[in-house]
Amino acid sequence: MRRDQVTEEGIVALVDGFYDKVRADATLGPIFEEAIAGDWGPHLAKMYDFWSSIMLTTGRYKGRPLPAHVRLPIEPQHFGRWLELFTETTDELFEPDVAHAFQVKAHQIANSFLTALETVKQFPSMAR
Repeated sequence: MRRDQVTEEGIVALVDGFYDKVRADATLGPIFEEAIAGDWGPHLAKMYDFWSSIMLTTGRYKGRPLPAHVRLPIEPQHFGRWLELFTETTDELFEPDVAHAFQVKAHQIANSFLTALETVKQFPSMAR
């Protein structure tokens, strides 16, 4: 049964399910495995807080994601694959209107990161 509202439990299911797919993905898996270096617990906890802050406005996330991502070997096509897996996971877990709300936010985040990463390529000092 798909969830019809955003809850903390639904966010945990989304993050866990999504990162299971990422880890198994031939394109994204190796990038994340190298960046995470074995212990996924802290990263998953950070993502629970991130999505809780985004979708439930809890304010739990207190990070700066851009500096961590600038160091990764990611290109625009990686964001496309990230969005495919995210959309697939939200469609599996949530009713269409809730899945769509997550997907809108994910697209906004991906677009923001793509713009920021391109800017950092041009002006590396901005990554600090």
